[in-house]
Amino acid sequence: MIQEFKKVWKNYTIGMLWLLGVLWPLLGIHPDGTITFQKTVSVWLYILAGTFVCLILYVINTSGNLKPVTTPVAGAARKIGSMIEVMPSWIWISALLICAFIYPLVTGRYATDVAITVLFYICLGLGLNVVVGLAGMLDLGYIAFYGVGAYTYALLNVNFGLGFWVCLPVSGFLACIAGCIVGYPTLRMRGDYLAIVTLGFGEIIRIILNNWMELTNGPNGILGVKTIGILMPFFENGMTLETLWVKKLQWFYYFVLGLAIVAIIAVRRLNYSRVGRAWESIREDETAAELMGVNTFNYKLLAYAMGAIFAGLAGAFFAARMKFVSPESFTFLESAMVLCMVVLGGMGSIPGIILGVVALIALPEAFREFESYRMLVFGATMIIMMLFRPAGLIPAKRVGKRSEDKE
Repeated sequence: MIQEFKKVWKNYTIGMLWLLGVLWPLLGIHPDGTITFQKTVSVWLYILAGTFVCLILYVINTSGNLKPVTTPVAGAARKIGSMIEVMPSWIWISALLICAFIYPLVTGRYATDVAITVLFYICLGLGLNVVVGLAGMLDLGYIAFYGVGAYTYALLNVNFGLGFWVCLPVSGFLACIAGCIVGYPTLRMRGDYLAIVTLGFGEIIRIILNNWMELTNGPNGILGVKTIGILMPFFENGMTLETLWVKKLQWFYYFVLGLAIVAIIAVRRLNYSRVGRAWESIREDETAAELMGVNTFNYKLLAYAMGAIFAGLAGAFFAARMKFVSPESFTFLESAMVLCMVVLGGMGSIPGIILGVVALIALPEAFREFESYRMLVFGATMIIMMLFRPAGLIPAKRVGKRSEDKE
């Protein structure tokens, strides 16, 4: 045990001193110019105590002294895992759907609003998963197609009076066209060059939305966007059709839930289709896929277009929900956030992406009282995940095994 502790104490000490140096500017320097040390030291001591306990447990476990405890726990975990695998998947899916449907009935307005945001980002994360997780292309300008879908519905509704259900497929189609236009000159590149070019095109679209005053009203945005309308029959003095505008959060929750379910089904079907196999071959080795007869450029362009469709549909729902759109909602930070959800959850894994969205959207809301530390915890969580679970929370299961996997 002492030998194991000697191996890690130096790195642990350097890490805690580095954390103290990071915490002090955040907590010790105040807006009025005063400098204090008490709050920084107290917070750092709490973190030091917690991490030191974790370090001691790690050292004891590494030295083998925790085997009397860890062995029965690991055996029980394996038994529970085998029991879960035996149960049919439709039971778990049915239970999740029932919980999702009754969620707004047993929670308040704030919790329902957070759930709507989570469902929005699930749609965006699944769309980006097609590009990054399945096809293996790093896209840093994905949120631009989200903006194209939102502005399409806002412009058609405000200027031409078209309803939501008419504009929804149009938003997805125009986002797909934008994806093809952006993807055609960029997808011949690979790796870091592709990421830089997609970042540039994403910023170009945002700047166009911000500067085209005649069409988008520039940074002022577009006001007066109508929410979702439903034609309902009324039988007073004969049958008439009237538009019922959705105003309650519960109804909007169910609409976004339906969009998320459609996105999950569509991405799963794409993943296990012939097209999905082609995308995965491109992700694993583009040169080998091309030599085997896969038209890599066409399949990459298809992946880019399919991801843009999901973003466009989510953008139309976003515009209907907020009743206002502006370029500030579609910045690079949003693209980076969606990419973090995909990477944190597990690229190519639908359950992983859902869990990643919940971790990055719902958990910060649950710990809103620690607002000063949320971004610090967020960065530390991402670092820990990349060190200990680089494949994500729920990695995607590869079809078949390679020789290096068996080794």
